[in-house]
Amino acid sequence: MSANLHPLVYFIDYLLGVIMWTLIGRVAMNIFQKEDSEFFFMKIFVKYTNPLIKIFKPITPSFIIEPLVPLYVAWFFYMIRFYFMPWILGYSVMGMLSFPLESEISRQIYQLFNSIKF
Repeated sequence: MSANLHPLVYFIDYLLGVIMWTLIGRVAMNIFQKEDSEFFFMKIFVKYTNPLIKIFKPITPSFIIEPLVPLYVAWFFYMIRFYFMPWILGYSVMGMLSFPLESEISRQIYQLFNSIKF
């Protein structure tokens, strides 16, 4: 955590990020699995994302095909993280990889591959 932000900001961003990536993961997994699949991970993705999809049902356009609805809902979480969170925190511009969750993951990946000698 490189920025001097309150830990609650990190918690909120991590929570929103995990929700967003879980919804995106459901869409990606739905390419290979049906929603009613017996595959353990697909059951978990469906179980934990269905309540969010139901919450967003009133504002989900009817022309969006059913397998892409989680991606539409994930877009809202992205918009909250990219526009609303910086606005609340007083920033005027956010750059690429400025999300704390993704920044931390990319930093860990960089350290992992930087430590491997080829």
